[in-house]
Amino acid sequence: MTFKEKLQSGKFLVTSEIGPPKGIETKAILEDAELIRGRVDAINVTDLQSSVMRLGSLAVCVLLKQRNFEPIFQITCRDRNRLALQSDILSAAALGIENILVLTGDHPALGDHPEAKPVFDLDSVQLLQVVRRLQDGFDMKGNKLDGNAPRFCVGAVVNPGADPIEPQIIKMEKKIEAGAEFFQTQAVYDLKVFENFLKKIKHLKATILAGIVLLKSAGMARYMNKNVAGVTVPDSLIKEMEETKDKAAKSIEIASGLIREIKPMCQGVHIMPIGWDKKVPLVLEAAGL
Repeated sequence: MTFKEKLQSGKFLVTSEIGPPKGIETKAILEDAELIRGRVDAINVTDLQSSVMRLGSLAVCVLLKQRNFEPIFQITCRDRNRLALQSDILSAAALGIENILVLTGDHPALGDHPEAKPVFDLDSVQLLQVVRRLQDGFDMKGNKLDGNAPRFCVGAVVNPGADPIEPQIIKMEKKIEAGAEFFQTQAVYDLKVFENFLKKIKHLKATILAGIVLLKSAGMARYMNKNVAGVTVPDSLIKEMEETKDKAAKSIEIASGLIREIKPMCQGVHIMPIGWDKKVPLVLEAAGL
């Protein structure tokens, strides 16, 4: 089954992600992908994550597709105007990419080229509308596309820990109206906050994949609490990371425990290893997935 067919079937979905390298050597990331072959339903390929210059998402998606993986092409509004965005989306379809995740993108000031000029010609809701328009066979100005229209399973993102949460829900409603079929969330550590979010969006009937970010240290947890909007790592988890001698094993234990508790609550999980790609199979095994 394709990712879209699995999504429509109601199956509990598991996705992970790959960050393209800062260069053209792809051997390592393709080896990491092999570790989760048959264990995940799709693999996100990040688009210049954290505004750091890297190999492009589309190129890595094609390499994964050639090896019979199911890639999700992440595309951000940060670096391209509406011409380039539409062109890259058509390019993805022409190259056989069937899944797309639309994001606004981090500001370039946060990355390794802080002097780069941001574009943000469109926002994420507008870009979702563009994807839907292209699937109808027209560009965003109403000009008809030649031949067959592209077809995608379209995703978006949401931050369940945002405070206040109401603007996120309003934006979710707009994203669903614009064609979003599934949502991957910001990192979830506080299950009460996540449960409260799910209660508030019951009316949307949205397919939610809870974000699972592997904790590497207590310092990382504190940094996220201070600097990442909407992410709250409970003190109890920080204490566990502080007291453990084997941080990798504890990280796997925490992530797999979160997944087991989350599984009855939503339709899937999205695992973000943040460089610990080789730990993903261990997390899945410990979580019983």
